[in-house]
Amino acid sequence: MHLGLVGLGKMGGNMRTRLRNAGHTVTGFDFNPELADVDSLAAMVEALGADGSPKVVWVMVPAGDATRSTIAQLKDLLGEGDLVVDGGNSKYTDDAINAASLAEKGIGFVDCGVSGGVWGLQNGYALMYGGAGCDVAKVMPAFEALKPADTPDGLVHCGEKPGAGHFAKMVHNGIEYAMMQAYAEGWELLDKVDIVDNVPEIFASWRTGTVVRSWLLDLLVDQLRADEHLDGVRGYAEDSGEGRWTVEAAIENAVPMPAISASLFARFVSRQEDDHAMKAIAAMRAGFGGHAIQSMPPAGA
Repeated sequence: MHLGLVGLGKMGGNMRTRLRNAGHTVTGFDFNPELADVDSLAAMVEALGADGSPKVVWVMVPAGDATRSTIAQLKDLLGEGDLVVDGGNSKYTDDAINAASLAEKGIGFVDCGVSGGVWGLQNGYALMYGGAGCDVAKVMPAFEALKPADTPDGLVHCGEKPGAGHFAKMVHNGIEYAMMQAYAEGWELLDKVDIVDNVPEIFASWRTGTVVRSWLLDLLVDQLRADEHLDGVRGYAEDSGEGRWTVEAAIENAVPMPAISASLFARFVSRQEDDHAMKAIAAMRAGFGGHAIQSMPPAGA
């Protein structure tokens, strides 16, 4: 298929490469001209649909105003039967609004939560999508190319209603918060006592045959082997929104979430002082998503 892709940063750029490796044609636009294939959204849309098929544009820009603005511009450029896919980390409540706006011109909308970080190019992406089946069918070839190979998992239609995919991805990220917090607290305790040695290899041993093995654990081991006490990492971790939204949804639906809410609040603590456990959170975020690490200032600074 021929796909338009808006946003060619860490995720979008790798997705373009994976799609092209699978034989699809991708015309990408980014405000950084060094990354873009064309110089405007209009030029990107013009390049699509030469064979008369519906034009499909996948948006991978930051959640909020940037996504809303991009979709509003695409509404003016696309027409009946075309499709917009929001693959960013938008709040699920935005999706119904965007879908209704695009529907005024007969343009379809699919929301898709994408997980895989900077490793998605090699390993594939887990895709959680929402929207009408007729719209999903238009982008399914791209979904199949992006998902992990040789497995039926990693691709799920979460619901027909707009927002279903982003809601599932939101909960996924809330769980991720709690998992990282548990690893970080365990690391802080092991790192502090003098009864154990070789903490990185203790974590490494848990990667085989234990119930706590995971990709996050693999990433933490890599970081600890490079810097056992994470001395070069400041104990500061951002929250990118999904953790807050998960806790808000839990409150709205009277669902108890003590672990996820505590992990969110722990990140707030990290902004007040150099929290030791947050070094591990920051290191894991850098490992799976390429998020920036704030370095410790030089001694005496």
